[in-house]
Amino acid sequence: MRRRRYPSDTTNAEWALIEPLLPTPACDTRRGGRPEKHPRREIVDAIRYVVDTGCKWRALPADFPPWRTVWGFMARWAAAGIIGQIRDQLAGRIRREMGKGPRAVATVIDSQSVKAAATVGKGSRGYDAGKKIKGRKRHLVVDTRGLPLLVMVTPADLHDSAAAKEVLFRLRLMHPEITIVWADRAYAGKLVTWAKQHLNITMKTVSRPKDTTGFVVLPRRWVVERSLAWIMHARRHARDYERLVQHSETLITWAAITLMTGRLTRSRQVKPTAPPSPAQAT
Repeated sequence: MRRRRYPSDTTNAEWALIEPLLPTPACDTRRGGRPEKHPRREIVDAIRYVVDTGCKWRALPADFPPWRTVWGFMARWAAAGIIGQIRDQLAGRIRREMGKGPRAVATVIDSQSVKAAATVGKGSRGYDAGKKIKGRKRHLVVDTRGLPLLVMVTPADLHDSAAAKEVLFRLRLMHPEITIVWADRAYAGKLVTWAKQHLNITMKTVSRPKDTTGFVVLPRRWVVERSLAWIMHARRHARDYERLVQHSETLITWAAITLMTGRLTRSRQVKPTAPPSPAQAT
């Protein structure tokens, strides 16, 4: 095992949360298989290092497993839906610790346009005329506490209302319990009627107050905007570098997983109690 030396490395408490949620190694199944050469904790630490620092896959430090091995695990776990399951399990634990049900009923949706690097193909990028950004657009759905439930990446020229149909359809399949989605005015119009008729989802739009200038904190919408800001703390997401949109979605989800494991482990730490005052001691 390599020595833990980077801020992105998992702590023992974080690894105790993640390890049970990973699939069983092939060598431990009935069908059998070759034992894995590298410990899974090192694989997870390497993925988190890429997300946190924004380095190239080929620039992984030498104390991690080979970058092709790390990338392969990332792609296979994403294709099998493992990353989404980890995200949902961690979000459910946080909600239970907050005294809420494990499944959210009300959600908030928003999008974010980011520039695309040269590694992104022309077929999956576009120009957002409103934001004047050439790249991709991230569509994020969170619960009312800001916990991510779904992320979808599209070319930046795709309008929010058009992309929202696919986002809401995926959301309905993954979370059938959801009934309300809060959004801004970009999602208003025919989409509201379509969502109610076809998905039985009620969409409510939050408008900016009239005669206001500058930054204004809007009810409901600030929750998802804060979640987007949290994800941007990971340098890999300052712009989009991934050739495939599904890999971009996966690494965004990894950033959310890192935030949630840190939140869970911090909340479980016992806070030191202050020594009693002289009056209390007597």
